Amino acid sequence: MSNFVINGGRKLHGTIKTNSAKNSAVAILCALPIIKGKTILTDMPRIEEVNRIIEILTSIGLKITWLSGNKLEVINSGKISLKKINRESYEKTRSAILLIGALSSIFKNFSLPKTSGCKLGKRTINPHMIALKHLGIEVKKINNQFFVNRGKAKGAEFTMYESGDTATENAILAAVLLPGITEINLASPNYMVQDLCFFLVRAGAKIKGIGTTKLRITGVKKLKPINYPIMPDPIESMAFISIAITTGSKLKITHCPIEFLSLELEKLSLMGQKIKISRAYKSTNGQFKLVNIEITPSKLIALPDKIYGRPFPGLNIDNLPLFLPILTQAKGQTLVHDWVYENRAIYYTELNKLGARILMHDQYRVTVSGPTKLKPAKIICPPALRPAINLLICMLAAKGKSILYNSYSIDRGYENICERLNKLGTDIERVN
Repeated sequence: MSNFVINGGRKLHGTIKTNSAKNSAVAILCALPIIKGKTILTDMPRIEEVNRIIEILTSIGLKITWLSGNKLEVINSGKISLKKINRESYEKTRSAILLIGALSSIFKNFSLPKTSGCKLGKRTINPHMIALKHLGIEVKKINNQFFVNRGKAKGAEFTMYESGDTATENAILAAVLLPGITEINLASPNYMVQDLCFFLVRAGAKIKGIGTTKLRITGVKKLKPINYPIMPDPIESMAFISIAITTGSKLKITHCPIEFLSLELEKLSLMGQKIKISRAYKSTNGQFKLVNIEITPSKLIALPDKIYGRPFPGLNIDNLPLFLPILTQAKGQTLVHDWVYENRAIYYTELNKLGARILMHDQYRVTVSGPTKLKPAKIICPPALRPAINLLICMLAAKGKSILYNSYSIDRGYENICERLNKLGTDIERVN
């Protein structure tokens, strides 16, 4: 566990590149047990969430090696065993739930531990279980175990009980090797789902409708190992946008997946934020439009309406929290409705310790009043990634010395965040 010591109140300047997407990376890693041979994943983020998935995969029989830079080599000999699965790592990350769909193509019957991840209140897995049941795969939760029975699974047409990202990915991972045709209605078309689908198609899967809410998957007998670059992370792009605006800095953020940021930028523009967007260019994997975004210090006014997250193409549910620091610097009041997670909004009130004025109405809604002059404080990181990065953002804007204890939540999703931000002019020291 490490702590961040932040000397805030400094203006940032320069250019920062968006790193690869955490949620894409973990989903694609969870697909590797069903791909025999040597797969090379480039632009793989070196973050704690990825480390946990690697620990799980190596414990069940995959050989994984970091090559130069952010390149990962994964060798699957086909000898997968769950007898020595790393339970400690499995229980630390919710992303590991994706192994249910992948492993259902390998084992007829198996069990996995319960996952954890961000502490955001009750997080149902019903959408996963219902989707897999449509395919003939039974998942039962007994105490702290998931028991999976593949039975006579085959392709089917069904509607997602909930348009969740990981639930859709679990259904995709289960369906790609099943006999027959699977049609998934109300599928999530979010960035990580698309990236997983593009990876699987390159590996030999037959998936149509990528980027829409209707996926058609024709089962194949096997997938082949490939080289694949992970896409940049729109949520990290938004974090840097939030940092620039909250600290009143001029900053250029490169490699931003614009399709998954356009609504966020529209709302910021309506608030008075000056934004310059470059011409689009292709991501390394050739599937996504990227842009460079320049942020210039601006006077902000609160949005005239409430702000809330939605499944894509709505405002990204993980980008919603990153508006909170920005709203502390906007004139007026804004109602933020974080309806997805029953406890995430509670963490927003931690920003009050830094001088923010956030009034909590219930476990889903807060009102942010601004502008406020942020002040330094000593705070323990909450066990949730986005609320944790919010504290860091506001500490960067608060003049004086702040301490953010136990940075693991941030390290789960942001690679070398201190070093990268210090190159822009911040003063952050990581202390173990």
